[in-house]
Amino acid sequence: MTTVEAVGNDQLLVSRLLAAREETDTIFREVIPEAMYDRPIPERHRIVFYVGHLEAFDWNLLGGAGGAASPHAEFDRLFAFGIDPVGGNLPADRPEDWPRLEVVNEYRDRVREELDDAIAVASPQLLNVAIEHRLMHAETLAYILHQMPFDRKRKQTARKVIESSAFVPAAGVRIPAGEAVLGLRHDSAIFGWDNEFNEHTVHVPEFTIDKYKVTNAEFLRFLDAGGYSNSALWTVDDWVWRTTNNISHPAFWVRRGDTWAYRSMFDELPLPLDWPVYVSHAEANAFARWAGKSLPTEAEWQLAAVGNTVPAAEGAWDPVPVNHDDASVSAFGVTGMIGNGWEWTSTEFAPFPGFRPFACYPGYSEPFFDGRHYVLKGGSVRTAQCILRPSFRNWFQPHYQHVYSGFRCVTQ
Repeated sequence: MTTVEAVGNDQLLVSRLLAAREETDTIFREVIPEAMYDRPIPERHRIVFYVGHLEAFDWNLLGGAGGAASPHAEFDRLFAFGIDPVGGNLPADRPEDWPRLEVVNEYRDRVREELDDAIAVASPQLLNVAIEHRLMHAETLAYILHQMPFDRKRKQTARKVIESSAFVPAAGVRIPAGEAVLGLRHDSAIFGWDNEFNEHTVHVPEFTIDKYKVTNAEFLRFLDAGGYSNSALWTVDDWVWRTTNNISHPAFWVRRGDTWAYRSMFDELPLPLDWPVYVSHAEANAFARWAGKSLPTEAEWQLAAVGNTVPAAEGAWDPVPVNHDDASVSAFGVTGMIGNGWEWTSTEFAPFPGFRPFACYPGYSEPFFDGRHYVLKGGSVRTAQCILRPSFRNWFQPHYQHVYSGFRCVTQ
């Protein structure tokens, strides 16, 4: 699907880590200083946490390689761990519970100075872990900022929004029975996270999959048909979540009188009907039931994605129409599976045969093999190119609305 650098090119990896630092620094510069202690998404940390977290992670991962003493051992612990969204009670900390921003920035700068020598001698695996961890957080930061009031952002790097165009939903694509190849071999020259190993095949009976992601227009019909008030379309847990939290529409939609608007990164737009809808797994699953379909399994999605092209990276903040000229296309003609929004599957996040946790990061995957997380595939407009590899697996709990995650449906 995409070209990924081999694991052994150390100098290239160092350059990529420095570029990843600049990527996250650029995103932080979008936030006005007084907003750094905001919590735009209740299930996430305040923005200032991520300033410290990215450096604490790098130090805890790479710092020992150079033999230097920690610039601030207390911060190494304070900023070590993020939050599993919807993993329990919402955080209750106050802005004043966190260090001053200038102190956190000093910690960031000191860590980077100390790590300059360490990264030159770090193993390729550690460098890849540091790079992709930071780039994943760049996407997390983007969707966190997406939920901020517009006046809390600078709009330094706004991109032109792709105008909507005429779109007619297409018939589903019939995928013949076949073998889906999941994961990477342990001897692969391509970097992968522990949950991507080991490569294996899964037989998939023939099925039909939507040619395009479900659009805002299609989801609007579900909403107008009473989809959010029909308990028969929701699992018991999903219905409790929906009613308890008064969930009545996608998180990126805003009601304006009798119409719907879309919350773009820097502006509010009339709802773009041909853009992919971004929703939680619970909402996607309810739509699929309403449509008489289901969400694809990870293996079905993988088989339908064989031979996918990868769209050019433009650094956009918002998606494009599902039938955009630059959309990825699989060998079967399934369109837009890569780079225009993650896609929910019905598969619970679980280890592949031969799974071994990373010694350097044993807690990356294993704590989430709990039956409460679902696999997402494909990537969004904010996903780094290196993460758009066929084997990459994302995962979230079903009641989290804020990811750039859409879906498409299947029938047997």
